[in-house]
Formats: sequence, C-alpha cells, structure tokens
Amino acid sequence: MQWGEDRRFDEIRSNLGRLTVFWILQAFWVWTVSLPVTIVNASNRRPCPTAADAIGCLLWFAGITAEAIADRQKLYFKNSPDNRGKWCDIGLWKFSRHPNYFGEILLWWGIYVISVPVIDGAENLVVVGPIFLTFLLLFFSGIPLLEDSADKRFGSIEEYRQYKRITRPLIP
Repeated sequence: MQWGEDRRFDEIRSNLGRLTVFWILQAFWVWTVSLPVTIVNASNRRPCPTAADAIGCLLWFAGITAEAIADRQKLYFKNSPDNRGKWCDIGLWKFSRHPNYFGEILLWWGIYVISVPVIDGAENLVVVGPIFLTFLLLFFSGIPLLEDSADKRFGSIEEYRQYKRITRPLIP
C-alpha cells in the first residue's frame, strides 16, 4: 500500500484484451494454487498427524517467515531516502535476489506436503498448484520481469553486476 501502484501492470491496464487475459490468468492461478487446500477441506478423510504434516508445517512456516522478513526488509530499504536509485542488498537480499519469492514457493509446497496424507487417486493432481506457482515465479511473471527491470536500471553499475554474479537468484 505504501508503494502505490505496481508499474509492471501499467501497459496491461490500457489494453482491455490484455487486462482480460491477465485477470483470467490470476483467477486460474488462485484456483490452481489453492487446490491442495480445497481438496483437503472437502475431504472427509482425517488421518492422524503424520511426518508429512510436520515437514509441511516446517516448510510453510519457513516460507511465510522468509517472505515476511524479505518484504519488510525491502520496504525498510525503499523507504530510506539514502537508498534512492539503489538495489536492495540488505538482510536476506544479501543471499538471494528474490528471497520473497523463495518464501512464497516454499510456503505453497509446504501446504501441498500437508495435503499428501489426505489426497488419494486423481486428487494427487493437486501437485499442479505448487508446480504452477513455481513455474510462474521462475519463468514468467516473477523473477524474469524483476531481473529485466533491475538490469535496465542498474546493469551499467559494476557493483550491481558483481552483486548479480555472487548472489543466487532464488535459493539463499
């Protein structure tokens, strides 16, 4: 809310066809990613807690924590007048160029792992949810867009190129 509009969508808003495709893709994304939760909530199978539950909860907790911390660190960085015209390389951003996306991916895989003891047969196809999210962030709407934008803004700066060379794009 403090950052205002997302500049990545400026071109989309002015074209009704692209805006329609964007919103349909968003609806498909929400439906697909939430499939494990939907299937589990609709199921009458309630197994005892399993190792998958513990592992899934740990993944989810690590993911939500990483995403929240990374988002907070970036907000703090962007709100500082001293950082105008700089890329974020503090906190988790020292170890990953996109730690917030790493957290997002981790938390949805955690939810999927939690659903594994409950799903059965064709319901196993709900794995498409975290796969789809991972694919979108890695190859379509997340990292590629932000990497291109950062390269355009900072690509001529040697310190940025060094940061990009030594800092992993996703996994810290």
